[in-house]
Order: sequence, then C-alpha cells, then structure tokens
Amino acid sequence: MATRTPDPKSTANGTAPAIDSVSKAIIEQLQEDGRRPYAAIGKAVGLSEAAVRQRVQKLLDQGVMQIVAVTDPLTLGFRRQAMVGVNVQGDIEPVADALAEMEEVDYVVVTAGSFDLLIEVVCEDDDHLLETINKRIRTLPGVRSTESFVYMKLRKQTYTWGTR
Repeated sequence: MATRTPDPKSTANGTAPAIDSVSKAIIEQLQEDGRRPYAAIGKAVGLSEAAVRQRVQKLLDQGVMQIVAVTDPLTLGFRRQAMVGVNVQGDIEPVADALAEMEEVDYVVVTAGSFDLLIEVVCEDDDHLLETINKRIRTLPGVRSTESFVYMKLRKQTYTWGTR
C-alpha cells in the first residue's frame, strides 16, 4: 500500500490545513509503508498508538492524504494508459468536474501552459481508449481539443516524496 497526498481540502477560511512536524513524520512513515502498524509509527515519532490513530484519521478526514493500494494496471487487465491534454473553451471547472466523474479517469489537474487540463486515463485496450477519448471526452460541452500521450512503458511511479 502507498500513501497518496492529494490536494489538501481548504479550511473554512480558504487555506490548507496546518500540518505540524509530528504529522509530517507520520505521513513519511506511511509513505514508506502504508501498512505500517500504528504502534510502530508511534514508536518512531514519539506518540502512543492511539494518538497516531487519531492523527491519521484527522489527516484522512482533512483530505491531506489517502491510504491506497497502488497497482500495476497491466496485471489487472488494463492494457492501455494515456495522459490526455485537454483544451477548454470557457469555464474549465465544469469540464474538470465531468472528467473527474469518469471511471476511466484517475487523475485530473488544472494546468497553466499548453493545456488547460491534464488527465490520466486507464483503459482495457486501444478500442476502450478510443471510445473514451472520442465518444466521451471530446463530446463534453466546452472541450475544444485533446492531445493524447499513450504510455508505452512505465519507468517510475513513486509516492515517497516526503513532506516539507
């Protein structure tokens, strides 16, 4: 299991949640091993098992992190992955929200640059990829154009960048 840190949810005043050094140490422990027991984490960071459990739950509730199993899509029957650059006419947010709802889309980011949005899609095969891009993504209201970058081979995927 790996720990993924998504965009933090904003607090009521619009800022990201404050993360202290102990919570950062807990995150780093879980980035090394998402199944590490709370007792072992507590020993490493100087807290009780119960205190670690509470902090982890708070980090999850705040959207600071997720604890997920990172898989190799090829071993699970998904033979085609691609990054798709999307250019939007008008408001980007409704398009980003619609893309985020698609089962095949596992990553949506608003960008500044050549594309308004970058999305990652995971599909069963080339036909599934074509159908997803041509019939579902390109037909969304506001989508002006797309450019696909089909993955040939995954060389590195890591979620252990630590904390700052």
